[in-house]
Amino acid sequence: MNSTWVALALLVFPALYAAKMLAFRRAWNLIPQSPLPERDKALANKVSSPDSVMFSVLVAARNEAENLPNLLTDLAKQSLQVFDYEVIVIDDNSLDATAELVLQAVVASPLTLRLIRLADQPNTPTGKKAALQAGLEAAQAPWVICTDADCRVGPNWLRSYAEVVAYDPEVRFVSGPVLLTGPESGWHSLIGVEFVGLVGVGAASIGAGAPTMCNGANLAYRREAFAAVQGFAGNEHVPSGDDEFLLHKLHAAYPGSVRFLKNSNAIVTTAAPPTLAAFLAQRVRWASKWQHYQAAAPQHLAVLVLLANVALLVGLVLAIARPTLWPWVAVVWVLKLGSDAWFMQPVLQFFNRRRWLWWLVPLQVAYAPYALAVGLLGLRGGYSWKGRSVT
Repeated sequence: MNSTWVALALLVFPALYAAKMLAFRRAWNLIPQSPLPERDKALANKVSSPDSVMFSVLVAARNEAENLPNLLTDLAKQSLQVFDYEVIVIDDNSLDATAELVLQAVVASPLTLRLIRLADQPNTPTGKKAALQAGLEAAQAPWVICTDADCRVGPNWLRSYAEVVAYDPEVRFVSGPVLLTGPESGWHSLIGVEFVGLVGVGAASIGAGAPTMCNGANLAYRREAFAAVQGFAGNEHVPSGDDEFLLHKLHAAYPGSVRFLKNSNAIVTTAAPPTLAAFLAQRVRWASKWQHYQAAAPQHLAVLVLLANVALLVGLVLAIARPTLWPWVAVVWVLKLGSDAWFMQPVLQFFNRRRWLWWLVPLQVAYAPYALAVGLLGLRGGYSWKGRSVT
């Protein structure tokens, strides 16, 4: 085959990918930056009424006795009045002292705090979706906010959500930002920039009106909207995806009702996977839900990302056999990395992690084989999570 045609073939998917990244950067920049001073000033008159609870914070927990006290402390320090929100911890058959810890906190904490134990409910399935469903049935507020037991939140976390839901009558689902924390090491920087990229793409796709992804560690939705789309019905058999399947359902049922909370006060932090094995196990768990997506946007994006990265790898292999392809391969790599950097600059600035930008280069070197391996393992299924084997 003529080298020119080979080169043009290599360019197709990276070029499409670059165009998508440019569109995502525009979408990211158009997402309103919060907080809005005039809304924050008027917020006290909109909420803080003891006659009603505004938010039900749901925390599904399994074997989280070590981490949960930090989150409960953070929730007790929220700038919203404590009667504006309740906290419901759902213990998913923990093997440690998670439930006992929450019971102690019910007595000692200023929070309106409740514990639900799945073990006390006969014939109730296990897993995060079952835990959240149990929490939803007990919730009293019109809005549910979800986070994970191993997360940390700032004092204005709930206030940042209140600013959106109190002034935007059309919104039914809000996706919040999540940041990985850990030691200042090469490993943490590498997986940190990859994770920020996922959050940024999820935010930009919401801003573009075609939501693809979000994170269950930081999201909110109207209880009535959850009920209207029958919640987790249709994907109960998929252990993962309590976040994205619901995102796709609500977008399909209520177009234009999904928002990304572009507010630094809303950032939820969670510890990065400490080892490569833990990281891969997490990503395989996430990838296992891709084949069950019904929405077209996340499927198309996943395929485009995979093909663009494979083109870079294939280009290197072909250039070894055909040295005349090296200039074209260089163009492909510059196109892909340049568009990534262009998109990631404002996203990393939002997270105050501009120093991670240079880690895009080593990430790109590893990304093609990593994406292929995780994708194939996700299709195969089977992983271990929270001491349970999932097949």
